[in-house]
Amino acid sequence: MKLGAFDLPDLPDLDGIRACVHCGICLPQCPTYRVLGEEMDSPRGRIYLIRAAAEGRVGITETFTHHLDLCLGCRACETACPSGVPFGRLLEQTRGQIERHGHRRLSHRFLAGLTLGLFPYPGRLARLLAIVALYQHSGLQRLVRASGLLRLAPRLAAMEGLLPPLGSWRARELPELVQATGRRRGRAGLVLGCVQRYFFPRVNELTARLLSLAGYEVLIPRDQECCGALHLHAGRLDQARRFARGLIAAFDGGVDLVVANAAGCGSAMREYGHWLDGDPRARQFSLRVRDISELLADAELPLRPMEVTATYHDPCHLAHGQRIRREPRALLNRIPGLTLVELAESDLCCGSAGIYNLLEREMAERLLELKVSRIAETGARTVVTGNPGCVLQIARGCRERGLAVEVLHPVELLARALSY
Repeated sequence: MKLGAFDLPDLPDLDGIRACVHCGICLPQCPTYRVLGEEMDSPRGRIYLIRAAAEGRVGITETFTHHLDLCLGCRACETACPSGVPFGRLLEQTRGQIERHGHRRLSHRFLAGLTLGLFPYPGRLARLLAIVALYQHSGLQRLVRASGLLRLAPRLAAMEGLLPPLGSWRARELPELVQATGRRRGRAGLVLGCVQRYFFPRVNELTARLLSLAGYEVLIPRDQECCGALHLHAGRLDQARRFARGLIAAFDGGVDLVVANAAGCGSAMREYGHWLDGDPRARQFSLRVRDISELLADAELPLRPMEVTATYHDPCHLAHGQRIRREPRALLNRIPGLTLVELAESDLCCGSAGIYNLLEREMAERLLELKVSRIAETGARTVVTGNPGCVLQIARGCRERGLAVEVLHPVELLARALSY
């Protein structure tokens, strides 16, 4: 079956396309439209392009692909849309068509293939990070940065600048089962993630500890792999489904809830019921997914006062993909002595967006500049956000601007406030 320039599988949903009434309410919420002011780089413009391709009026050309690739997939337009246009799914379906029929720059294809061939695979990523740790600690990183060589390769410089210090990247392996120490509330499965597992292993350790204190028995399957989020957002839908089935199987051992501490992972897992339509296990799995902030916001935890001024950045796939805004703030406000300063445009994308900051570097840099400027306005010395990509992106932006702030995951700040 064909639909204009599109074909099976994963045809963009025609009803979803037609739901757009082109009212323009989404335009001010779209990061790329905010920066460029171009209609074709707005949600309305992209919907127009998708519809034109579905009706056979345009093909999957280089220009068509460029406008769809420039979208961050932040889904801020979904939050604003009064008609309920499922823009995230339409984007992912269309990118699936582009993967099969489109034409991208060689540099784009190479970098996307490299990152998607590394990050979702724990063994490969571990070997790479062993080399990166040697690069950092041998003094080679200092020499390379001082030489100015990175200026000759802007994409490589962007990747290198995102790297956090990897002195303790070899986290100790977490036990498969952590017993509840608080009043028992159920059994939770913890998703370790890819970037979180190796770049921020402490976040996973603290997540398990806090869940235990909150009364959850924590199951941490050792054979779990990627959730498929990066492939899903890139339109590599068959691979995303394969990862989804694997993750569902890894937790098919009787858990009440499945806990994510990375916004992008949680958003993708809540969509399994759609992408694995016809698999009842996928729907049941999606219904059990919770962000860590949802479970800890009202949990009984022994917290001591901390004199700290913090601000909170809404990860796109938490605020717009999962519609979770209140819980992270409620969680932070539970810390005695903490002053939470609201961040202006807190849900405007920071430019990370999975691997977007590597593929669309110029746009990502402009959005990061906006985000760091807003952070500077708060006067806060701690920035809190619940997605590892956002942590890496914002930390780099603040570091390069000379802004003395610490960027933390909510569980890191909460753990500091524990009274024991």
